[in-house]
Amino acid sequence: MTDSARTVLAGLDRIRDDIEDLYKDLHRNPELGLEEHRTARKAADLLRGLGCRVVEGIGGTGVVGVLTNGDGPTVMVRADMDALPVREQTGLPYASTVTVAGRDGTEQPVMHACGHDVHIASLIGCVRLLAESTGAWKGTFVALLQPSEERGDGADAMVADGLTAKAPRPDVVLAQHVLPYPAGYVGTRAGSFMSAADSLRITVHGRGGHGAMPQTAVDPVVMAAMIVVRLQTIVSREIAALTPVVVTVGSIHAGTGPNIIPDRAVIQVNVRTYDDHTRTHVLQAIERIVTAECQASGAPKPPEIEKIVSFPPTVNDAETTRRVAEVFAEHFGSDAHTIDLQTASEDMSKIPDAFGVPFTYWGIGGGDPEPHGGDGADGTTAAPGPVNHSPHFAPVLQPTLDTGVSALVVASLAWLAV
Repeated sequence: MTDSARTVLAGLDRIRDDIEDLYKDLHRNPELGLEEHRTARKAADLLRGLGCRVVEGIGGTGVVGVLTNGDGPTVMVRADMDALPVREQTGLPYASTVTVAGRDGTEQPVMHACGHDVHIASLIGCVRLLAESTGAWKGTFVALLQPSEERGDGADAMVADGLTAKAPRPDVVLAQHVLPYPAGYVGTRAGSFMSAADSLRITVHGRGGHGAMPQTAVDPVVMAAMIVVRLQTIVSREIAALTPVVVTVGSIHAGTGPNIIPDRAVIQVNVRTYDDHTRTHVLQAIERIVTAECQASGAPKPPEIEKIVSFPPTVNDAETTRRVAEVFAEHFGSDAHTIDLQTASEDMSKIPDAFGVPFTYWGIGGGDPEPHGGDGADGTTAAPGPVNHSPHFAPVLQPTLDTGVSALVVASLAWLAV
């Protein structure tokens, strides 16, 4: 460990209880995307108390805290704030019991089922340690709290609201995500790391009629069924075997009764790819297949294909990742790894892209180390236990939070250390 990292992290024991308390408070009080008002206020107040210049309300609820400590590089670290519409079933004493009114007026549970509370607490811990050890580093540290990552529109909202004018231009952007690897694990990966994700709503049109007289109708249920089957051939017959792609039909809705042929069917499809060329090919193939099947069935009008959610691929800069991987190897030793490709998706890369700067994004473990023992030759692969978005997802407090804080400190000091 460098002298700078050793100096900054010397305060970790002193702040550990505070970071754990902050995490528990955030976990107990989750908020959905673009509704993170309490979370944003709490983060802003804490950052302001640590000497940061704070800008609030960027893109709705986004927060930026700027900690300046003389001349030097500028490092931006991003943490996401939003939770998910999931009813928590962890049984933890600090479990969420929060519910909100959904768009349809029904009660909707809310839970930090993806670990964004870990990300916030780790970032605040990092800022606190840096603020208390200004002799160990020089430059500017920018803490960015982003809303609505789960819906894929939070980064866009911040950028559209003038983020690049409201925050200093960084030399590098860093971010991390807690994943179901054993707590204490850190994993970096140069190049492709997380997939692009595109969710589509496809409406195919038929002609309704009586179930006993199908010859008078054009059946959109059959049309949808043929589309579902044919979509499976994109991966199996149009994509090279070593190119990772996922095409999933997650929802089909049509009809109201067994003897009524409806006039439409709605299909929802999710696509995961890792590069723009493959992404374009798959999306075009879906449009081609859907259009052809509708024509083959004699549909009375063309299908409607709507992109409802879109995430870019997360492609880590090679040199930035190498630099972080080296300091992680030095600090974490055998707990530092090269992480596998992840099929999850992120909108974080839109922030460094808006500034035109490189970034790297890594994973940390949050799972109980015990169940991982037999899960792989070295016990480091993701566990079969509760994963992100599960109602049972509950990162162990330690060493998850210590690892999250330490990783952000050590990575930032790769640029800021004196």
